[in-house]
Amino acid sequence: MASRAAAPPPSDRHAERDPVLPTASLLPQLPDDVSIQCIARVPRFFHARLAYVSRSWRCLLRSPALFAARLSCGAAFPFLCVDIRTTSARSSWFLLDREPRNPRPLLPLPPPLLPTAGSACATLGPLLFVIGGSLDGATPTTAVQVFDVRFRRWHLGPRMGSAREFAAAGAVGGRIYVVGGCLPSSEPWAEVLDPDSGRWAPMPSPLDVREKWMHGSVVLDGKLLAVADHGGLLFDPAVGTWGSVSTALDMGWKGRAAVVDGIIYSYDFLGNIKGFDPVMDEWREVEGVSEELPRFLSGAALAELGGHLCVLWEGKRAKRGKEMEIMCAAIKVSREAAAGAASSGKLRGKIVWTDAIALAFPKGSSVSHCLAVEV
Repeated sequence: MASRAAAPPPSDRHAERDPVLPTASLLPQLPDDVSIQCIARVPRFFHARLAYVSRSWRCLLRSPALFAARLSCGAAFPFLCVDIRTTSARSSWFLLDREPRNPRPLLPLPPPLLPTAGSACATLGPLLFVIGGSLDGATPTTAVQVFDVRFRRWHLGPRMGSAREFAAAGAVGGRIYVVGGCLPSSEPWAEVLDPDSGRWAPMPSPLDVREKWMHGSVVLDGKLLAVADHGGLLFDPAVGTWGSVSTALDMGWKGRAAVVDGIIYSYDFLGNIKGFDPVMDEWREVEGVSEELPRFLSGAALAELGGHLCVLWEGKRAKRGKEMEIMCAAIKVSREAAAGAASSGKLRGKIVWTDAIALAFPKGSSVSHCLAVEV
């Protein structure tokens, strides 16, 4: 799950292997700090060409300093990290790049270091965290795998205190929180990772909120919300308190979800996309998109991407079972005020773009995770 409200990502603990800032001047007659601010505003699509300018520019384009400058000036661009799970439980990660000039919108990423299944995932700036999971289909692990989108490489992060699979995770305030995915009696049942220190710390949690399997999670208003077998739970890191989600949210939340502009989006048993307004404490169907999207989107993955609700699902036009087709659509949702009423009114969606991408995976493969990163 992505958290756009999170603090800027911490420094990379593997920085000793990253490029350092160049010693040669970047732009003649300009201080390097001003030059970095200028280069940071160039769209990322042109970075491959900028690398030919000089060795100094090549070093800068691969440095954390440029990413920090892009983030501070609002030039960081959102991408989607997409995990395709094959019928043999193999995980393959891709980066969805919707740059119009890019001939390959779905770019393959290096394989993870560990072949886990049932991992929880979270993102923090340019970092993707793949947390726990099962290594052999039966044994949960404490391992954490981290992918840095800037440098296209994986490394192993600090291990958790408890082995987990099918946990809930999210990024809040520059930290990664994970709950469940282990026996309710496990200690710690909930943990928090401070990437700056590289350490997990246990979080006290009452027994009455503990469950083993988590079916979905989101971050809303600085709080981690998760849905489990016997009801949804809520954790507020600011004050360290636990609780239950509202009955209305719990009754309508069945699994995958995403937050866009303070609204939780999921789908019902018929596959209709709906949004939950936490202020009004009610679900509303997203109108205006049913004719452009297939019915029964129950297996779709949802994510927030640049202020839009992004939906990914498996298409129907696979060629003789040798390829799977990934369909994706971005939806701009607006809230229509109800005249003369306190209600927030209807949720009306508009398809901004759609895409179909064929992949050489057997039919029956599925989209396991979909999360936004900023680069």
